[in-house]
Amino acid sequence: MRFLFKTDYEDDIRLFPHSGYVYSYGLLLAVLLIAPYVLSSYLMSQLVFVCIYATVGVGLLILTGFTGQASLGHAAFLAIGAYTAAYLQQFNVPFPVYFLAAGLLTGVVGALVGFPALRLQGIYLVIATISFAFIVEEIMARWESVTNGNEGMRVKTMQLFGTTVSRDGPTFYYLCLAVLVLTIVGTLNLLRSPTGRAFVAIRDSETAARSMGINVALYKVKSFAISAAITGFAGVLFAHKLSFISPEMFTLQLSIEFIIVILIGGTFSLHGAVLGAIFLVMIDPFLTYLKDDMPGVIAGAAATLGAGAERAGHIQDAVAAFASANGLKGAIYGIIIVVFVLFEPLGLYGRWLKIKLFFQLFPLYKRATFKRQKIYVKSERNR
Repeated sequence: MRFLFKTDYEDDIRLFPHSGYVYSYGLLLAVLLIAPYVLSSYLMSQLVFVCIYATVGVGLLILTGFTGQASLGHAAFLAIGAYTAAYLQQFNVPFPVYFLAAGLLTGVVGALVGFPALRLQGIYLVIATISFAFIVEEIMARWESVTNGNEGMRVKTMQLFGTTVSRDGPTFYYLCLAVLVLTIVGTLNLLRSPTGRAFVAIRDSETAARSMGINVALYKVKSFAISAAITGFAGVLFAHKLSFISPEMFTLQLSIEFIIVILIGGTFSLHGAVLGAIFLVMIDPFLTYLKDDMPGVIAGAAATLGAGAERAGHIQDAVAAFASANGLKGAIYGIIIVVFVLFEPLGLYGRWLKIKLFFQLFPLYKRATFKRQKIYVKSERNR
């Protein structure tokens, strides 16, 4: 067990609190670097999606987790980044240029969305971001001269410094991993800066933030712009990974999936964005297993317990029909959200903190350690 005693301000803003973090993150990075040489192509493809979704999750955390501004429109920012890359490719613009252009354009759009959102809070802000997502989806479907409408756009294979980068190759994986690592490190430094501390102050109390001289409107717009820009970068990688984009790929459900990433992983932790992305990517393989293999497993178990062949066949058909039902994925999402909101609001990373603290303090651990005290001053009741 290690205890840290902070003696100056530098200790409080240190990127790695102690050497153990350096060793553990270094080991994790080494494992990720050798992954393409030991894992199958399918697992590598899943890791690429984890990197992309985690990048979006980090961007959404800046806006929602650290600034306290709700958003259900991040699929639109992802679409803007993806379509910017696909459009500029037609003019033979090199990858570094349209990658940066996509992030810049998405950041500008995010700032423009942030301005009308300054007067909105709570459910009204959520409605505004949903409306923005619908507007972007309709523009993508109608602006055929740029987006090809509902026919979609083919994304060419990436050319990086004269080298062809296949979407299934290790180079593309390393690129996605590098973008994720740089995004996390950049966000950590942002949160340790006065801007990041202003974000957190706004999240905790806008009234208190204003009393400390923080320009709440300015920092809200900054938060929208930074969050959107990061999502735009992820949109470029998303477009290259799928090699084809169309308006129906960037729906409200995708925005909800991004919310699930940070909700399940942990609303106030960058680690949670990665854990939530891993969880989200695992949903589709689980549904495939549930549809293809689980009916036979359950029918075999029923036969072992004494059910006849006809009865086991009926059970297999019933399970197969349930696993193939429309809306099952949405129902699973809903159940997961309810369970985490009720029993683990801090997400998977919060659960890991509790487990780690349990072993650090055993046998002195108290169950009420993480219990939040709901104490508000009068001015806070109407924030």
